[in-house]
Amino acid sequence: MIKLIEPKNYVNSQDTDLLISVDNVSKKFCRDLKKSLLYGLQDITAELSGGNRNSDTLRRKEFWALKDVSFQLRRGEALGLVGSNGAGKSTLLRIISGLIKPDTGSVKVRGRVAPLIALGAGFNPILTGRENIYANMAILGLSTKKIAERFQEVIDFSEIGDAIDAPVQTYSSGMAARLGFACAVHVEPDILLIDEVLAVGDTKFKIKCHRKLAQLRENGTAFILVSHNSHSILNVCDSSIYLSKGQLITSGETEAVIRKYEEDLCLSGSESALGKMILPEKPQAESLGLGITAVFFRDEQGNLLEAPFSGESAYLCVECKSYQKIEQANLGILVTALSGENGLVQYITSHSDRQDLTIIPGTSEIQMYMPYCSFVPGVYSAKIYIRRGVESFDIVESFRFTVKSNKTISRCLFYQPRTWQVINQ
Repeated sequence: MIKLIEPKNYVNSQDTDLLISVDNVSKKFCRDLKKSLLYGLQDITAELSGGNRNSDTLRRKEFWALKDVSFQLRRGEALGLVGSNGAGKSTLLRIISGLIKPDTGSVKVRGRVAPLIALGAGFNPILTGRENIYANMAILGLSTKKIAERFQEVIDFSEIGDAIDAPVQTYSSGMAARLGFACAVHVEPDILLIDEVLAVGDTKFKIKCHRKLAQLRENGTAFILVSHNSHSILNVCDSSIYLSKGQLITSGETEAVIRKYEEDLCLSGSESALGKMILPEKPQAESLGLGITAVFFRDEQGNLLEAPFSGESAYLCVECKSYQKIEQANLGILVTALSGENGLVQYITSHSDRQDLTIIPGTSEIQMYMPYCSFVPGVYSAKIYIRRGVESFDIVESFRFTVKSNKTISRCLFYQPRTWQVINQ
């Protein structure tokens, strides 16, 4: 059930700042098109006749896209929604925006909602940008007079310029996205639902978007932000909820929620919980002279380390078996962030550090000592290789590991080693 609380009832509520209340909401879908149409017809018939829809049970080929999700959002708050693809994030936003109905539970929404679920999706491609501004903002609840008052602001913000009187079908996807964002934020809604749309435009336009969102939040607008970029969630949202396969895994302070999500993301692969990747030993006939057999971390006492901590010392260890003596070996490490938009975050080689390695026949452990682990908390993948010149001996395509933290630094892009002192004049 979705209940829209009109603004006139707003002041009569005991909690005047409460804008969204989601109570045990569940939503199911059917994987089979024919059965989905049949079930839809049965549900409509049951509603019209006053019968029981059996909304709380699954029928054949159905699954729960959301199951018993509850949370509240108040004026001026920003809530992050994190989870892998298929977790139910977009389904939850569509329920809150009123596009679809939940099967069980209730959603209470107070005030004007602007869903930024798909920028420009509601535009008519045949109409001009000018005509679409009026149509789009009217759908979002603005009168023609107010639209006219804010019309120039929308054009200036979207940077559409002379193209405003051209059909939207002639716009690039970026132009349509910018116009859609401009329409939504200039409605000045009570609630903004943002689904992976802050990546539109160039860097300059992204900065403008974030400034506008900050301004709206200062004026009392509440946000729900869906993003796979952990730093966007950390920088915008004070609290977050983590969904997985429709279930609410955890909720609360954003840094703790992001850490839990990223740890689950990392440990979903083949690596053990101890953070050690073991590779099958290659026989000499199949080897190019050396094979990597394990990758892991150690602490300063030599103990196996489950995960390094930001700002603390650690050894990255590469165990290998060599069938020959290799001089001037070069160990290379390419570290990529698995979450967010950082991509390649570090490229390290022993050769660039002027450390030519000598590996003798037998089993060896190459250690790279890090006085300070400079990675911020998150999930990473390392590509590791051992070469000599252009001759490659072995490559590990992906060693996934988690970096943890016992201090508040998740909003940083890297850990900066530092010392403090006071110099008296």
